Amino acid sequence: MKKISLIFVLILLINVLTAPIVLSRSHSFSTDLMSESAILIDAKSGKILYEKNAKHQMYPASITKIATAIYAIENGDLDDMVTVSKKAREVEGTRVYLEGGEQVSLKKLIQGLLINSGNDAAVAIAEHLEGSPERFAFKMNKYLKKNIGTTQTNFENPHGLFAPNHVTTASDMAEITRYAMKNKVFREIFGTVKLKWKGTSWNTTLLNHHKLMREIPYEGVTGGKTGFVNESGHTLVTTAKREDFHLIAVTLKAPSSTAAFNDTIQLLDYGYQNYKAFKLTKGSTFHTKQGKSYELTKNLYYTLLNEDKLKGRVTENGFLQISNQEKKVLTSIQLKEEKDMIESKQASLSKVNKLYIVFLIVVALTLGLIVRVCSRIHRL
Repeated sequence: MKKISLIFVLILLINVLTAPIVLSRSHSFSTDLMSESAILIDAKSGKILYEKNAKHQMYPASITKIATAIYAIENGDLDDMVTVSKKAREVEGTRVYLEGGEQVSLKKLIQGLLINSGNDAAVAIAEHLEGSPERFAFKMNKYLKKNIGTTQTNFENPHGLFAPNHVTTASDMAEITRYAMKNKVFREIFGTVKLKWKGTSWNTTLLNHHKLMREIPYEGVTGGKTGFVNESGHTLVTTAKREDFHLIAVTLKAPSSTAAFNDTIQLLDYGYQNYKAFKLTKGSTFHTKQGKSYELTKNLYYTLLNEDKLKGRVTENGFLQISNQEKKVLTSIQLKEEKDMIESKQASLSKVNKLYIVFLIVVALTLGLIVRVCSRIHRL
């Protein structure tokens, strides 16, 4: 187990984080975003780095498909073969040109959903998993509230075509994306730039609609989803990673595709130029002046401005609090007192020992039985 004193950790972090850094601008935007609503968060810690009308309900358009995809991945079998219905075949908007009666795997439909924004794929997924798009939307809303804690989201279909009550917020979409990005299959599909597609009536190469992944490469972009209907304007979700700093940017109701991408670049530039992400590793041990020892039982992620100077302390009830020079608590987490950890490990060891003893007894009885049977056979 890696043991690190609290003082040593804090000195190390302060030295690293206060090294001279040249910024191209201060930690505030010099230009207003053109999107009506936007948010930038650290995907690991969940910290909001920037927001504009982030809790205002807006029309999402096709970024709805992020929620559809993660619901399908976690609630379906990716190897299932889905039979495409006439209703899926005839849905309006962007499609992957599925044919009625065509057999397509659930995973392939999710690929068509996210990479080419296939509305027909969305309907086929919904009908396969829940019987109808309406039932699917109902179940998906419950899933989002339970697993992610969305508060201002109500989806009425799986694809994002306009409906008056089909709404979300930039804040909810950032959290939905944050949750989805924890899933390996979702990350793989979400980050796919191009994919060969062979269908009954359409053989092509799908190209991701997100320009920062193809036409205007931006350092670190790992995935994204575009959206547009007249009522929503241009919507955009983007994920990015530089070293171990993961960002999620959401922009809603931009007046044009160019404006949405420009706003996203501004958000990501702002995040990477002004903030740093840090992690304290599970198993680190902290010692107080009173002689108590505490252990971190899970990884701790937090985000801070480049100029922040860290201070930390362990409270009397075992909370590790990390604050900046203004005494603002950046993050706090409950630690486990080392004696509790020892008792827990001893209890686990005791349980293992008991199981081992039971195992030996069973083996001994079995061997005894085998010897007696062999003895009787020998006498016969």
